[in-house]
Amino acid sequence: MSITYKPRDWASQPHFIDSGYKSTALRGPTKPLIPIPQSLSELTGPVYGHESVGPLDNDLTRNARRDGEPLGERIIVTGRVLDEDGRPVPNTLIEIWQANAAGRYIHKADQHDAPIDPNFFGGGRCVTDAEGRYMFYTIKPGAYPWGNHHNAWRPNHIHFSLFGPSFLTRLVTQMYFPGDPLLDYDPIYQSVPAGARERLVSRFSLDVTQPGFALGYEFDIVLRGRHQTPMEE
Repeated sequence: MSITYKPRDWASQPHFIDSGYKSTALRGPTKPLIPIPQSLSELTGPVYGHESVGPLDNDLTRNARRDGEPLGERIIVTGRVLDEDGRPVPNTLIEIWQANAAGRYIHKADQHDAPIDPNFFGGGRCVTDAEGRYMFYTIKPGAYPWGNHHNAWRPNHIHFSLFGPSFLTRLVTQMYFPGDPLLDYDPIYQSVPAGARERLVSRFSLDVTQPGFALGYEFDIVLRGRHQTPMEE
């Protein structure tokens, strides 16, 4: 049996510092990175939350409900976590966080003049099954201003954090929505090389859509290889 070698395509990943994305100049490394040897403790732990995921943790429309339904368009986001050969990666802890339908985060640093939804926390988590699949019920996030440049607005997006067997195997990325006109103006999305940034855009799926309830979107995450999903370094 022949095995096709699929090396990591570093050219498809965003640079540590990008001139259009201003805050990268403050946090991006300017000197060569120093490899740090990893011991058994770093490779095997600590592990966060795989075994304590609750039945409502993946349903952002219900996990923070107080006295009513959260406002906004209900959506379903699902997909698979895959390795470079397209094989499923089971038992991966996925956490998401996002703005509400008005473009507001539940965070003291977010002072955007938009309403807070008391029935929407904006965070959830789940663990991939044996086929590497995950699913979230949530509200489509709104766009919001972010001060990077004049009249700067972030496209609708959901943040994804993936944990493998230890804290050192954490990866972070963002998912966008098809047809969003703000993608052409967003320095974060545009910092990913053309041909790879499209991997960050979800696909609308009528098969995932639930009649009379929520629209469905699919977003597969490839951990490495030539078709790796661009990650935030």
